[in-house]
Amino acid sequence: MAEQLKLVAQTKQERYAELFPQLKSVVEGESDGVANMANLAACLMEAFRFWWVGFYRVVDEELVLGPFQGPLACTRIRKGRGVCGKAWEVARTIVVPDVDKFPGHIACSSVSRSEIVVPVIVDDKVTAVLDIDSCELDAFDETDREWLERMVAEVATLL
Repeated sequence: MAEQLKLVAQTKQERYAELFPQLKSVVEGESDGVANMANLAACLMEAFRFWWVGFYRVVDEELVLGPFQGPLACTRIRKGRGVCGKAWEVARTIVVPDVDKFPGHIACSSVSRSEIVVPVIVDDKVTAVLDIDSCELDAFDETDREWLERMVAEVATLL
């Protein structure tokens, strides 16, 4: 059953705090990882209107495009390549204030200006990454990192 998010908060911190329990209820009881990735991407897009929100799944030693919201995206990314591949390689979140200054950035869209990538870790292994792009410079900060890591950790085994 589809639901509509109820978000009234004005600040980023408040919006994440409102979104978090709603996100948990959306994925609770659903065991299909693709469905949960799709709903998580949709919830984040609806709540924040980012340029692009989506997942890349680790498949046969490559990141392969998974569920996303936004324009056309790169389909496959090698480990260590671009922001997504680097976050997979180091198994930690990477926040990039200006993608043009990130060595080896993969430009799937010239509109993207900043990016955050959060690894999905299950049993000490990266199984996917959550990738979010903004058309604004320096769009992501510690608040985004903390909340997105918390959200991904909460639902990682369901992804």
